[in-house]
Amino acid sequence: MTDKTVTDTARPDSAAVTEAAEQPSRRAFLATTGLTALGAYAGMAIPNGDGLAAFAQANGTTVEEIMAAKDGLVLMNDRPLNMETPAHLLDADVTPYEHFFVRNNGVVPETALDMDAEGWTLTIDGEVDTPLELSLDELKERFETVTQRLVLECGGNGRAYFNPGASGNQWTTGAVACADWTGVRLSDVLNAAGVKDSAVYTAHYGNDPHLSGDPDKDAISRGAPIDKAMAEGSMIAWEMNGEPIPAVHGFPLRVVIPGYPGSASQKFLTRIWIRDQEHDGAKMTGYSYRVPAYPVAPGTEVPEEDMVVLTEMPVKSLITNPRSGTETAAGQATEVRGHAWAGSGDIQSVDVSIDFGQTWTKANLDPAKNKFAWQRFRADVTLPEAGYYEVWARATDMNGVMQPPVVPGWNPRGYGNNMQHRIALIAT
Repeated sequence: MTDKTVTDTARPDSAAVTEAAEQPSRRAFLATTGLTALGAYAGMAIPNGDGLAAFAQANGTTVEEIMAAKDGLVLMNDRPLNMETPAHLLDADVTPYEHFFVRNNGVVPETALDMDAEGWTLTIDGEVDTPLELSLDELKERFETVTQRLVLECGGNGRAYFNPGASGNQWTTGAVACADWTGVRLSDVLNAAGVKDSAVYTAHYGNDPHLSGDPDKDAISRGAPIDKAMAEGSMIAWEMNGEPIPAVHGFPLRVVIPGYPGSASQKFLTRIWIRDQEHDGAKMTGYSYRVPAYPVAPGTEVPEEDMVVLTEMPVKSLITNPRSGTETAAGQATEVRGHAWAGSGDIQSVDVSIDFGQTWTKANLDPAKNKFAWQRFRADVTLPEAGYYEVWARATDMNGVMQPPVVPGWNPRGYGNNMQHRIALIAT
């Protein structure tokens, strides 16, 4: 299954992985998921028995095995494995493993599938005074351990709504999650190495093999401006929600760069190279995670030299309850709730509308657990009479920047869509 180009703004139908299991090691994976249903959604046939080898990674692990512990996710692509989460499954304040979206660029390494970190080292080199090579134990012993609740969102979340369509996985709203990450501050590690004045950018590397199997190619190698790497929230994590980071989410180490596209939060982390220029690694150049340097008309062919790196993600909100299409009693209050977040790290307010944005009601907004965590909003809405309604939500960040009602800023790869989220309710 390959990425498709969508030429309209229709939302793809949902299909679900209907059975869940506890997070397994590779040796304990159970093939219990509804892969046939997923195939129907994706428009592809799912083979049985030995035929599943067609969907295997280069190391022989099947998609079905990897998906065994995920619950209700929609398969976007099998190679690399990518899965999104329906909005109603993202209602928890902390996204559990089974509902955490999957975004890979290469093959999940054998070391991760086996949850084997023996001999693992992290190298910090480049524009530093003292290059470091740290084992996992040294990383844990030398630096203060911190836990932060941080949102990760794919830069292409919402791509399905661009018109003309943009190439890549046709994410709707579910390429986002918020987890408790445990590890060390990235700034503490970089300070220990002694970042030079010449430092401009970090360059992240992992051990995930390229899809081609070519050992000389990186599946992905992105980074962040040095100021962002040294800023509040950026960290090197080894736990997700109190457990070792699961295989498909980057075991045993990953960078977490909150507020930036999830691609900057390198999985399977082995090296951070400090550079004296903007990083030009795999998927840092061309059109990958880049947007036009100036506004363009939809469908414009933008020269590569006019593309710039996508950095801070826009303000956004997501209605997680009720589920779209739910029936509710006319004349009675219904609680609408969800989450709001922003690349700037703070939300000022959230409003909801039941009349297609003609009037708005302010929602109650909980404070964030820490900067870059999403914030819970709640509002009671009363549908006046029987019929069809839409509930719209819009968030405003602390800089006064508000979600737009339509897809903003068309770009060739469909990044940064933060249009207002909406669900349908049927009043009876």
